[in-house]
Amino acid sequence: MMIKEYIENNTKELYGLIYDLCRIPAPSHNEGKRAEYIKAWFDKNGIEDAYIDEALNVVLPYGAKDSQELTVFAAHTDTVFPDTEPMPYSDDGEYIRCPGVGDNTASLAVLMLTAKYFVEKDIKTNGVLFVANSCEEGLGDLKGVRKLFSDYEGRIAKFIAFDSFNLTRCSDRCVGSRRYEVEAITEGGHSYNAFGNKNAIAELSSIVGKIYSTELPEKEGRRVTYNVGEICGGTSVNTIAQSAKMLCEYRSDDEELLAFMKARFERIFDEAKSEKVKINVRLIGERPCAGKVDEAEMENLKKIASRALLEVTGEELKFTSSSTDCNIPLSLGIPAICIGVYNGYGAHTREESVEKSSLIKGFEIGLKAAVDFACQ
Repeated sequence: MMIKEYIENNTKELYGLIYDLCRIPAPSHNEGKRAEYIKAWFDKNGIEDAYIDEALNVVLPYGAKDSQELTVFAAHTDTVFPDTEPMPYSDDGEYIRCPGVGDNTASLAVLMLTAKYFVEKDIKTNGVLFVANSCEEGLGDLKGVRKLFSDYEGRIAKFIAFDSFNLTRCSDRCVGSRRYEVEAITEGGHSYNAFGNKNAIAELSSIVGKIYSTELPEKEGRRVTYNVGEICGGTSVNTIAQSAKMLCEYRSDDEELLAFMKARFERIFDEAKSEKVKINVRLIGERPCAGKVDEAEMENLKKIASRALLEVTGEELKFTSSSTDCNIPLSLGIPAICIGVYNGYGAHTREESVEKSSLIKGFEIGLKAAVDFACQ
């Protein structure tokens, strides 16, 4: 009953937090204003000891001073959008709509109110870190969580991320990836007078074609993908392009498949080089796959998450692979899962929305699970 009363008393606050946070743009590496808002909110609510670190994480230690068995609850503050001005927000009573409202603003609001619950109710734990972390999206390259595990090296025993667009979806396996910036440089020239000279856009297009002609290996229960996500270059319509760039990646939840793609990409890049074509390749992001994690401890985390969902909704939890902040702890052999606290649609699009009724259920699921995670 205590949890339900807390939710009833803080539902308005939940919606208010989501609105306020949505109005603070937070591209990766530029989460400072959101971090300041979160820290100020903790201070205003009498929640002491929260601090902002060098990576722009907001870290709230709770009973953590001497603990060597810390439980981390995390939700990332950055959104995938580069906007630095407030984005359009609407609430029609059924859906809240705003770019980034689900991924990961709604989860962030639930995390903040979960921390408030622990403090107000004086929940006894072995030590917890509530973390509003930076740089989960794209080229953020998990900088926030990397910093956390550096600062608390050897002290974190389990890690739970609030970051999923579905109440019934939980990630227990991590998808590793490598991201590249690839630049083609040629002599270029006038489109008529120098016709026949190598064109950087054409050379880069050839690389893209070879990537997309890759025959992917198959491995039961595992998956591998590739993508070219951005391309730019050239000077004008009547200029043979001297330079062009692209961003590309491959990803998988299996180390062997990642190794296959690494060799394939590197071969494609090398084969594109010639006396008249220079190819510059820069690794701009790398997310690891899981290391060896204690299966019994992982099963315990999954059991707690499943029980919370079942008690609140009567539904069964589904487990899947994802690329999240959990990649870092799992790569270090530390049990970690990623749970959802709302149902959302259109993630990573400007039409993103959150189903309001699901937020109340997700709030309850997050609180129930957090208490169990922290007190065992």
